[in-house]
Amino acid sequence: MTGTTEDRLAKLEAIEDIRTVIGTYAYGGDRKNDPKILGPLFTEDAVWEAEGFGRYEGRKNIVEGLSEIAREKVLWSLHFPASPMITVDVQGDKATVYWWLWELSTLRTDDGGEESAFMGGTYDASLIKAGDQWLFTHVNLKMQTITPFKDGWNLITPS
Repeated sequence: MTGTTEDRLAKLEAIEDIRTVIGTYAYGGDRKNDPKILGPLFTEDAVWEAEGFGRYEGRKNIVEGLSEIAREKVLWSLHFPASPMITVDVQGDKATVYWWLWELSTLRTDDGGEESAFMGGTYDASLIKAGDQWLFTHVNLKMQTITPFKDGWNLITPS
């Protein structure tokens, strides 16, 4: 890392702040895509997309779309975002992030039943710094596996 101590510290703080955004995003997902948690993570004109789940443009549509996914398709989840690779631009106000997703889930089946599944994929995201917080401008989830778990989950406290 080059630059002044202040520049280097600012970059490290930005990276840690972005890790917190990713963690908060996963936390919101595990709470049935809670709009109160997820909404503040996106810019007004953000885009969220995932093949098989949809594309939503604008914070309001993203929050509504993700809430519908939680109601209709992903009934329970436990997200494990892994090893985010965060690149902050030279000016310190834009960033790109790539991270892996490992998720335990209960999905609604086409016949209206429920099925436990392992889900895995990757995220590509862009963020900007707005004031003192980092916000997603674009999130692209690329699912690579949705594999049924026939034994099902032994949930102690379903959420």
